Amino acid sequence: MPLPACNLYPPFNIVRLSHLDLGVTDLARSKAFWADTIGLQVTHEDSDLLTLRGMEERNHHCVVLRRQSEPSANSLSFKVYAEEDLDKARDWFKARGQKTEWVERPWQDRTLRTYDPQGIPLEFYATMERLPPIHQKYSLYKGVKPLRIDHFNCFSTDVDASVAFYNDIGFRVTEYTEDDDTKRLWAAWMHRKGGVHDMAFTNGRGPRLHHVAFWVPTPLNIIDLLDLMSTTGYLANIERGPGRHGISNAFFLYVRDPDGHRVEIYCSDYLTVDPDLEPIKWDLKDPQRQTLWGAPAPKSWFEEGSAFQNVAVGEPSLRAQPIVAP
Repeated sequence: MPLPACNLYPPFNIVRLSHLDLGVTDLARSKAFWADTIGLQVTHEDSDLLTLRGMEERNHHCVVLRRQSEPSANSLSFKVYAEEDLDKARDWFKARGQKTEWVERPWQDRTLRTYDPQGIPLEFYATMERLPPIHQKYSLYKGVKPLRIDHFNCFSTDVDASVAFYNDIGFRVTEYTEDDDTKRLWAAWMHRKGGVHDMAFTNGRGPRLHHVAFWVPTPLNIIDLLDLMSTTGYLANIERGPGRHGISNAFFLYVRDPDGHRVEIYCSDYLTVDPDLEPIKWDLKDPQRQTLWGAPAPKSWFEEGSAFQNVAVGEPSLRAQPIVAP
């Protein structure tokens, strides 16, 4: 199916992805991973909630970890340009039959909660509490030295439909994978902030969160994290990499937190700010699509993900199979 034409004048203005809310079963264990090992900075901690931010981020948080009996992905959040964009977003989603509600969130002003057609819970806000800058407080840097949240990737049962929906609200495709037999999308990368992606979709059982990614300064930071994880009890949490993606050209590493949530450590992709930038097409069977150096991803990478809380998971309509490591 052909990609939809870019919508350069969407019904409301999304600036970028902002943060995600994850359910975890043990906050102390999660803090040891996300703060002490990955290196995100704790901005709030109590018996039920832990919030964190990257070193370059001024918003109060980019990750919310919530104590729950079962792990889950609870919501994906996006920052909009102004307060009036929240009202425009509510009207737009309601007109398309999607449930909308105003919700209270600590450290945020008005917050709109809704869902995309796949069932992914989305939240939008314009204003979050700002914290003092810490990017030059080098004594705080640890772990992989994460600078900022970079993107979400979700499993979708119909990537063509997901791309059409997010295209309508202003996301632009930068790269995509097409199944040669059916001419349908197997995966797509879409952005708002001018990188390769804020949101990506992978064909599979969904909707589920595939991973959240954080931008780091250099590939050497990833090597440091591998040394740290392999000698501090996290060897089994290293899932894939290090390597360089064909798609996005980024250097990467995938690790799993104690509850199985997948985290990508990511750097070295490229700018996509030009409104007439042409998307790059990849064939599903191209071995350099996943990894420029040719190494295929493990089976777990295609099959495992974090379920969204109270959202049913369905089977994908496209049955195409990528190259999988034995």
